[in-house]
Amino acid sequence: MSIQKYKPVSPLTPFFRQEGQGAVLALLLLIACVIFLAALSVGGMPGGMPGVLDLLRGQGDGLLGRVILELRLPRALGSMGVGGLLALSGVLMQVLLRNPLADPYVLGLSGGAAFGAILALMAGGSGLWVDGGAWLGAMATMLVVFWLAGGPGGWERGSRLLLTGVVVASGWGAGVSFLLYWMPDERLRGALFWIMGDLARGGDPLPSLVVLVLVLGCVWPFSRALNLLVTGPARAASLGVAVTPVRLALYLLSSLAAASAVATAGSIGFVGLVIPHLLRMVGCVDHRILLPASALLGGALLTLADLLARTLIAPQQMPVGILTALLGAPLFLWLLRRSLR
Repeated sequence: MSIQKYKPVSPLTPFFRQEGQGAVLALLLLIACVIFLAALSVGGMPGGMPGVLDLLRGQGDGLLGRVILELRLPRALGSMGVGGLLALSGVLMQVLLRNPLADPYVLGLSGGAAFGAILALMAGGSGLWVDGGAWLGAMATMLVVFWLAGGPGGWERGSRLLLTGVVVASGWGAGVSFLLYWMPDERLRGALFWIMGDLARGGDPLPSLVVLVLVLGCVWPFSRALNLLVTGPARAASLGVAVTPVRLALYLLSSLAAASAVATAGSIGFVGLVIPHLLRMVGCVDHRILLPASALLGGALLTLADLLARTLIAPQQMPVGILTALLGAPLFLWLLRRSLR
C-alpha cells in the first residue's frame, strides 16, 4: 500500500474546485452538531432534548440543566477536542512518514504520556498532576525520538523515524508494565482506565480545544506543501517546498496534538489511523479540505463513541478506548483489504 494512491491534487487547484468536497465539509459539520446535541441530551435523566432546548433559550436552571452544563457539556466538548486532535495528528503523521499505517502513537508519544501519567498516579497525584505527567512524558518522547532519528539523512528517510518511534514505544510499554506491577491496588483501577482511554474524569476541555484550533490554524497554511510532500520530497523540493523545515513543523505540531489528546483522555487508538482514510475514500484528498474535515469527523466519532460507552451498559461506564478499538480494528482491516484489490 503506497501513499501515492491517495492521488493528491495539484497545488495549483483552486479552493473548492474539486466537485463535492465543500459539500462533504458542510455535511460533516452538520453531523458533528447532531452528535454533539445527542451527547448533551442522552443520559440517565429523562427529558434530555427539551432540557437542552430550555438551556438554549436561557431557561434551564433545574437539576437537569445542571447535569447538562456541569457533566455532559464538558465531556462532549472534551471528546470533540480529543477526537479532532487525534485525527489531525494522524493526517500529519501519515504525510510526515509517507506511510498510510502511521498514527499518533506510532512514534511512542502515547507510551511516554502513559508512563508520565502513571508515575504521577503512583506518587499520589491527581487532576492537573496526572495531566502534567502525561504532557511531560509525551514531550520528552518527542525530543528523544527527534534526537535519535536525527543526523545526516535522518529526516530524508521516514523509515528511520518510524523505526525509532516503534522502538521507543516498546521501551515505554515495558516501563508502563513495570509501574503497574508495583502500583498499589487502590490506584491500579484508575491507572488501567486511563490507559484504556477514559473521558469520564471530567477535566477541563478548554486546553484540548485551544490546542486543536492552534494546530489547525498553524498547519492549514501548509496545505499546498502537504499536497506536494505526499508525492515525494524530491518533487516537493523541486516545486519550491522547504522540505526539512516543513517536516520539522509537521512533527512538532503532530506531537503537540497527540500529547494534548493523550493528556486529556489517555490512550485512544484507531481514531488517528482510520479517520484520514475514511475521508480520502470519499474524495477528500486535498489537505485544504482534509485537515478541517479530519478534525470535524474525528471529534464527531469520538463523541459518538463516548456516548455509547456511557449508555450501553448504564449505569456502568466503559473506557471509550475499548469501543474505538472494537469499531476501528475491523474497519481498518476492511480498508487494508480494500487497498489490496
